[in-house]
Amino acid sequence: MSAHGPLLVHHLGVFVTDFAAAEDFWTAVLAPLGIVPGYRADGLAEYWHDGHDTPSLALQHVTDPAAETRGLHLAFPARTRTEVDAFHRAALAHGGTDRYAPRHWEEYRAYCAFVSDPAGNNVEALVEEGRR
Repeated sequence: MSAHGPLLVHHLGVFVTDFAAAEDFWTAVLAPLGIVPGYRADGLAEYWHDGHDTPSLALQHVTDPAAETRGLHLAFPARTRTEVDAFHRAALAHGGTDRYAPRHWEEYRAYCAFVSDPAGNNVEALVEEGRR
């Protein structure tokens, strides 16, 4: 329970055909944001903030390409611009591709970076720089 009520999302699953590439990518890009692998099993990795297993992101291997998660946009909060920059660098070094390099987006009142994961999902890190 947050100060505003129940969590918006308790956990989210991302299904991938190339588990090794996806696990490498997600582990690298989430680390600068303080999100770590909290549970691992064969073909499964769950990520959360250390000591808090919710909300979480589960990465799961699937063999059917039609079952792979595609077209998803996930945004992760960062504490600083430095974390957003590190997220972006890690993504490019671990199989991600650039969508938008880190910069301030006035319309979002946030400093954001956008990348594509190995399956083409849009992954963002942002630090809010003023509320609307």
